[in-house]
Amino acid sequence: MPGLSEFELIETLLKPLAENAPGAFSLSDDAALLPDAQQGHGYIVTKDALAVGVHMRAEDPPGDMARKALRVNLSDLAAMGAHPVGFFMALCLGQNSDETFLRAFVTGLADDVDIFSAPLMGGDIIRHSGPFTVTITAIGSAPKGEVLRRNEAQTGDSLWVSGTIGDGVLGLMAANGELPSLSQVDQAALIERYRVPVPRLILGAELGGLATACIDISDGLVSDVGHICAASSVGCTIDAASVPLSSAATAVVSSDGLVLPTLLTGGDDYELAFAVRQGAENDVIAISEKVGVPVTRIGTFESGKGVKVFDQNGKAMAFTETGYKH
Repeated sequence: MPGLSEFELIETLLKPLAENAPGAFSLSDDAALLPDAQQGHGYIVTKDALAVGVHMRAEDPPGDMARKALRVNLSDLAAMGAHPVGFFMALCLGQNSDETFLRAFVTGLADDVDIFSAPLMGGDIIRHSGPFTVTITAIGSAPKGEVLRRNEAQTGDSLWVSGTIGDGVLGLMAANGELPSLSQVDQAALIERYRVPVPRLILGAELGGLATACIDISDGLVSDVGHICAASSVGCTIDAASVPLSSAATAVVSSDGLVLPTLLTGGDDYELAFAVRQGAENDVIAISEKVGVPVTRIGTFESGKGVKVFDQNGKAMAFTETGYKH
């Protein structure tokens, strides 16, 4: 690879990211030794691959690519109530992945290694003729009796979401120049949400043992809630007017009401959607206040199948697609 060999890249840039993982042996071996899990805890493992042209734009800053790659995996851990332990990373370097790109990528990754206390524990590096691709396997730990799943939502449970919905897809639109009438401040806020999502790790851990089902919103709110419904053998109704929007998203919807279905199905939000049993609503609000993450009730699980969304006039909304399909 131009400027740095594989072993020089590991020694000079990646080795420091493993400092807080003794079992990674400074990335000098072919595998790593995981630490013992805490008493009563189990490991949660997830893997996501992100490629330029699919999940990231070639124009995105390399540091943001790194942070997004790690954070979408941490979001999967959050959806199961787990805290990060560490991660493994495979880099498929494209023709434009020169030393300048790699140094910027690792600088962004190093920031998040510190923020989330998630050290690099190993991986692999190859060069190919395709687009730059990064695959991360993240490992988390959670109390065995409090691991969040998708399959225990019950009829009568309420549906809640964290944060705001729709900023991810609007951020991609803004980055592509599709929202020219939106203020520069709002465009910048949306682009940041698309490039650098926030995994709700603390909230997810607090919901363990309380939420009856949970998922992170990666492919779109309607689609991902549908996954809960399918796994739990229930249906769900969503009140579109209750779905929380950021001020930037509100500005977009105010100027073009037809964009609302896109916000509900576009994905890339990485917020949590979760089911709460009847009578536990105040507990959820207390957790929200404790961790400083806003949550909003937006629907109800019911008998039946699938997800129905009703607009502010009580009319069922129709969607061409309910979410992103890989």
